[in-house]
Amino acid sequence: MVCGTRQPGPRPAASADPGPKSDDRDSYATADTHRDDDHARSRAMSGLTSFLDEFDERDWQDADAADGPVRFAMVGVGWWVTDQAAPAVTASELCETTVLVSRGKEKAADAAADLGVEHGLSSEELRAGVAADDYDAVYVCTPNAAHLETVEAAAELGKPVLCEKPMEASSERAEAMVEACEAADVPLMVAYRMQTDPAVRRARELVAAGAIGDVAHVHGHMSQSLLRDIFPDPDQWRLNPDLAGPGASVTDLGVYPLNTTRFVLDADPLAVQSMLYSEHEGFEDVPDERAAFTVRFPDGVFASFSASQQAHETGFLRIVGTEGEITLDPAFFNRNDAGLTVARGDQAAEIDFEPVDQMEAEFDYFADRLLTGRDIYPDGAHGVTDIRAVEAVLAGETETRTL
Repeated sequence: MVCGTRQPGPRPAASADPGPKSDDRDSYATADTHRDDDHARSRAMSGLTSFLDEFDERDWQDADAADGPVRFAMVGVGWWVTDQAAPAVTASELCETTVLVSRGKEKAADAAADLGVEHGLSSEELRAGVAADDYDAVYVCTPNAAHLETVEAAAELGKPVLCEKPMEASSERAEAMVEACEAADVPLMVAYRMQTDPAVRRARELVAAGAIGDVAHVHGHMSQSLLRDIFPDPDQWRLNPDLAGPGASVTDLGVYPLNTTRFVLDADPLAVQSMLYSEHEGFEDVPDERAAFTVRFPDGVFASFSASQQAHETGFLRIVGTEGEITLDPAFFNRNDAGLTVARGDQAAEIDFEPVDQMEAEFDYFADRLLTGRDIYPDGAHGVTDIRAVEAVLAGETETRTL
C-alpha cells in the first residue's frame, strides 16, 4: 500500500470582486480551522491505513482441504470452462471436477479426456442421473437460455447449483430457476466472481465504514472487442437473442459494474434510464452494441454505467462520496491484477493486491458454503434483480429528447 498527498489542481482565477476583507482575528481563526482540518484529515488517513492493513483476503472461508472436496459436474465445455473454470477448480484445495457435460456425448468425452476428468456425459445422461453419485454439485456454463433446463435437472437430482451470470434469458425463466431450487431444497448461487474479489470486498467495507462519507455517485464501465479479439464469427450465441436474451453488451458486460455496485453499496436498484446503439456488422439483431444507462439507488445515489462488445478492452468502477472516492481500476477482467485507490481530501492510499484467480475464489466460496452449511450470497433471488434491471435497460424505456 502506498499513501501520499495528491497534487493540487490549478487554482481558480481571482474574482474581480474579492468581497469584504476579514480582520486579523478572523484570519487567525481561519488559519486555525485549516490546521484543525489538516490534522483531522491526517488522523483519518492514519486510521484508514490501519484499517486497510487489517484486511483478510479470504474473510469468508472457514473450510479447509480436510473438509472437502466438493466434486463438480461442469455443464458446458466452451472456452470459459476449459480455459477458466476447470483450471480454477484444479488449483483449488476445496473442489475437483469429476464430470463434464455437453449436448453431445462425443464432445463431452473428448473434453473430459483433454482435461483429465473422469466422466464425459451428454445432457440427456445428466438428466437421467448417470454418474450422479460421482459429483456433489453442478456448475452451469451454457448459453443463457439453456440455464433453466440444466438447473431444473440438477435440482431434481438434489444437487446444489452454481450458475453463471446472467441467470437466464428472461426474468420469468430466472424466477423459474429459483422456484425449482427452492422446491427441491437445494442451494442456488449465481456466479458473480467480483463478490469474492479482495479489492471489491475491501471497497465494500470502506463504504460501510464511512471512509468516503455518504455515497453520492458511481461510475462504471466494461468493454471488450468480441468479434476482433474473442470470437470473430458473428454467428454465435452471444449475438443471438434466442440464446443470449434481448441484449449483448448490457447482458454480458454491463451486469458487471451493475452487480458490483449493488454489492459495494449493499443496495438494490430502484429505477433505470438508458441509451442504446447498434449499427455495425454482427450486431444487427441486438440493440446494444454500445450502451449507457443510469441507475438510481436508495438515498439519492446515482450510478452511470456503460458497456460495449465492440470497444477497447477496459473496465473500472469509481464510487464518489461526500468526503472522498474509491476507484477500482482495472476492474472486472479476471486476467488483470486488481487495483484500489482511496482518496479523501488531499490524501490518497493506493492498495496493491496479490494476483487472485477470481474463478478459483468463486468456486472455493461456493464449496466453503456447502461444506460448512452456511447461507449463500449471491443467491438466486439476488440474480433475478439483475435480470429485471437488464430488461428495463434494454426495453428502451427512456424518453429521448433530440437536441
